[in-house]
Amino acid sequence: MKIIMYSVLEEEKPYIKSWEEKTGNKVTQVNDMLTPETVDLAKGFDGIDIQQTHDVKDPIVYEKLASYGLKQITSRTVGYETFDLNEATKNGLTLTNIPAYSPRAIAEMGVTQAMYLIRNIGYFQERMDNLNFEWHGLISREIHDLTVGIIGAGHIGGASAQIYKALGAKVIATDPVYNVELEPYLEYTDLETVLTQSDVVTIHTPLQDDTRNIIDAAAFKKMKNTAYFINMARGGLVDTQALIDALNNHEIAGAALDTIADETLFFEKQAKPEEIPEDYKELRAMPNVSMTPHSAFFTNKAIKNIVEIGLNDVVTIANGGKSPHALN
Repeated sequence: MKIIMYSVLEEEKPYIKSWEEKTGNKVTQVNDMLTPETVDLAKGFDGIDIQQTHDVKDPIVYEKLASYGLKQITSRTVGYETFDLNEATKNGLTLTNIPAYSPRAIAEMGVTQAMYLIRNIGYFQERMDNLNFEWHGLISREIHDLTVGIIGAGHIGGASAQIYKALGAKVIATDPVYNVELEPYLEYTDLETVLTQSDVVTIHTPLQDDTRNIIDAAAFKKMKNTAYFINMARGGLVDTQALIDALNNHEIAGAALDTIADETLFFEKQAKPEEIPEDYKELRAMPNVSMTPHSAFFTNKAIKNIVEIGLNDVVTIANGGKSPHALN
């Protein structure tokens, strides 16, 4: 079977080679993202596997893929709002994602960044950059004395709860689905309680119409002014200007972000100065803000799982089977 894989990362290549050797299938790797201009690269292939944050909404992409005889599009991501499910279905294309490639990887990054904020490391580094080695005014709290509130207790939220609980924190969470297996690690409650009672608020929900900007100015005003906000999920969950205002007005103590609203900035690129949005510049300059470039998932285990789960789905659907990860 011949498969084309778009937007291949250098770190994915060893796992692609290993998968080829195990399965006998051939993967053609390209650096391009899937767009109306690059869709013709998929002609002559049996399956397609992509990873990108740019939209794939143009109907011509789906029409051409179908005309080439393809049956599926596999996205090596959790989120899938960048696709047009209706167009995929209309053209007989099954869209799959990877709902859980390594929840622990993202959970660990969230906890790491939370600890960075709790221990005032950004402030200490700012002082040390000015050769000021004083401690006064920067006394920290300890994690086992804090309450961590989780918005979205799915795969990643659940993994986060287990780590925070192991560190001794009290963990509360809100989620429309009650998972009895998480009872040893958290207490379920409502969003209002998570926002008002937590010392650390961490969000792990998908980006959908009903969750876009779920963390807005009103949400920040409900939080403790000593609380930290952690977003290792999607930038569109947060009203970025409201976050900046909350930080400037000392309505919260700090924030850790693995993404911002314009996620196209964060995808394996060397940006030009003129491409940098003002909200990023403002947040990046704050000592009580920690930022990473949508890289929370980036571990060896996660990359291996992303490659293998995605390619296995390609083969399954191309051969007429059904994937448990089908979205339409």
